[in-house]
Amino acid sequence: MPNNDYVKYMTQRIVKYMDTPKDERKNWKEQRKQENIPVSNKWFGVLPFAFRLLIQKRKH
Repeated sequence: MPNNDYVKYMTQRIVKYMDTPKDERKNWKEQRKQENIPVSNKWFGVLPFAFRLLIQKRKH
């Protein structure tokens, strides 16, 4: 992505963030905290999930 496009994208994101009301931003934060993502996926991405599927497939 050229630098100009990146700056434009980041500017749009910041303006959108600043335009949203503070209460709505707090709700977004609380919702993200409440999502229960497994630690293995959070730290290592999709690889643990893929290995789990592979192992389960071999067992059956």
